[in-house]
Amino acid sequence: MGSLALRNLLHDKVRLAVTLTGIVFAVVLIVVQFGLFVGFMRTTSNNIDHAGADLWISYPGVRNFDQGHALPERKRWQALAVPGVAQAEKYIMGFTQWKRPDGSQESVEIIGFELNSGMGGPWNVVSGSIRDLELPDSVIIDEAYREKLNVSRIGDTVEINDRRARVVGFTRDIRSFTTSPFVFASVKNALNYMDKTTHEDQTTYVLVKGEPGVNLADLKQRLMSSIGNVDVRDRAEFARMTEFYWMFTTGAGTAVLIAAAMGLIVGVVVVAQTIYATTMDHLKEYGTLKAMGAANSFVYRVIIDQAAISAVIGYVLGMLVSVVIVHYTKGGGAVITLDAPMAAGMFAVTLFMCIIAALVSINKVTRIDPAMVFKG
Repeated sequence: MGSLALRNLLHDKVRLAVTLTGIVFAVVLIVVQFGLFVGFMRTTSNNIDHAGADLWISYPGVRNFDQGHALPERKRWQALAVPGVAQAEKYIMGFTQWKRPDGSQESVEIIGFELNSGMGGPWNVVSGSIRDLELPDSVIIDEAYREKLNVSRIGDTVEINDRRARVVGFTRDIRSFTTSPFVFASVKNALNYMDKTTHEDQTTYVLVKGEPGVNLADLKQRLMSSIGNVDVRDRAEFARMTEFYWMFTTGAGTAVLIAAAMGLIVGVVVVAQTIYATTMDHLKEYGTLKAMGAANSFVYRVIIDQAAISAVIGYVLGMLVSVVIVHYTKGGGAVITLDAPMAAGMFAVTLFMCIIAALVSINKVTRIDPAMVFKG
């Protein structure tokens, strides 16, 4: 039946091309829209996901990573005294002004972390080294923001909050959802770049690493009881809170989600139309099969096989186009996520769309009068 379905498809190459074009369009549309949505979500929480901390201690009521509030550093020392805590490190962040070499200014988000802690630093460092942040007035930025921040190479100097800063490294794919680029520095250097309301005896967060084998839920409760007047969240909880805040509470992600849903709906409609039209164009052939004594089940399988073959070919072509689009948009502001789980899910969606469209057209085939083959 598979060979019959394939021959049926190849018989009219123009119709096959139209069908595949519709499927490819649907695949690319869905991948781009859902890839944008997933990419935006991950961008909002990327620092949390890559920080390496088991638990985050914050000021009470902090709802997302980018809007932290100053904590007294004594909270860190209190955390260190709690049984089960292996590390508790300062982690500061805040917005400030980056003065470009041409004199214009850009808002940036300073991230200050303890260099020897193994937590909170940049990842995907493609040039330079985290150890270079030990140097005075040194920072690391993402290469995607070279043009925005008007720096081109390691060693370029700028001013951050009227203090000298020298770029000692570049990362890749560390984007900021707030449009203010992340700037990584040691805690000491970061404090120098913050406004005068941030003091040395303060921190924005305390990053906690539990001892091996410790129950994090229990450790979380002990920290909240021992320290008091703080929020303690595990990595996943804090990441999801941040994603939800930016994507839904602010409304920033609602448009992206609606666009993703519309992409899915349009994709299903396009595929349904093309598969249905292909089936209708072969009504006489199906009538011939029935006139020769073929059972309805045989005809159904041929139609479904056609849809499945079209789905596989359309999926492969659509994913190739999607990979190209993702590649050429990497340097832009929009982040389109296309990973293995998403690719696998897209295959399932494509196959589902095509088979559902085929099932819709089967209803028409069941009513074919075999005698139509002998008419006109």
